[in-house]
Amino acid sequence: MTLHFQSRFSLKALNTLGFDAVAERFVRVRSIDELLELRDEVKRSSSPLLILGGGSNLVLADAVPGIVAQLAIEGRAFEALDAESVRVTVGGGENWHELVRSSLGQGLYGLENLALIPGSVGAAPVQNIGAYGVEVKDLIEAVEVYDWAEDRVYWLDNRSCDFAYRDSRFKRESGRYLITRVRFLLSRQPHTVTSYAPLREVLSPQQREQPEAVFDAVCRIRSEKLPDPRELGNAGSFFKNPVVSAEDHRRLKSAYPSLVSFPEGEGRFKLAAGWLIDQLGWKGRRMQNVGVHAKQALVLVNYGGGDRGQLEKLANAIQRDVLDAYGVELEPEPRFYP
Repeated sequence: MTLHFQSRFSLKALNTLGFDAVAERFVRVRSIDELLELRDEVKRSSSPLLILGGGSNLVLADAVPGIVAQLAIEGRAFEALDAESVRVTVGGGENWHELVRSSLGQGLYGLENLALIPGSVGAAPVQNIGAYGVEVKDLIEAVEVYDWAEDRVYWLDNRSCDFAYRDSRFKRESGRYLITRVRFLLSRQPHTVTSYAPLREVLSPQQREQPEAVFDAVCRIRSEKLPDPRELGNAGSFFKNPVVSAEDHRRLKSAYPSLVSFPEGEGRFKLAAGWLIDQLGWKGRRMQNVGVHAKQALVLVNYGGGDRGQLEKLANAIQRDVLDAYGVELEPEPRFYP
């Protein structure tokens, strides 16, 4: 066996909240062959298994039982489909932001709105990451998975991934699939998306047509609003933007004229969860060693020494306040494990 398992391994540096979680056993998986070795060990030991990417969308308990495996499959392949379209196949262990940055540098466009989102390429489809009017599903052609239930590696096309807002087949069937590679369709021709007001406000009409300018603006806005996990532990946006009916939207808009919302189609509206939380005075508040970021109410942070129990208390308190005030339920984005 080429895999190297480590016991009582600290995951503090491998989750962006910086919680001092400890894995019973830990291993890095760098190839399909090593993945199959991991499969054999999981079967032999009957151990629970957590697959880690960048640890950016995860809330860990103090002790993590069984095996924690970090996916470290790398590599990129490029295939020109025509004068405009390029298929890019990327290992699931690659860093997400580095993929966005390097693709742009090679004149391949489409990912620029998704800059500075922490995590790995393999984790991106699970959450269907999105920002500033773009979701990763819009760029994905197919996803290669190892299916634990069927014990085989195969490709799923975009439709089969069953993507939804901050959701996917992989999230709903947690534990069944391990994403080994992702295939993107990128363009040599710019088709920028600048419909979100915060982006339009900082870009001139000319810059709105330039993917490089969009990338720079997204990086600047995110850096101003979202803390660097290396400096202040966080899991990015902690709550999903809730979607409500047209009737509920009218009710809320009547009571709160400055309500921030966006049409979601089929007569539904997406509410800005950060606005709802901010209006209730949560921004900058602290509970024990965790709190709400001073600049962005949607981000919960670990000031150092925080743990899952503290974060859950804070999140539950915010959810109760929002439900009491607006009649709207907030749903966390990160996955809680175990």
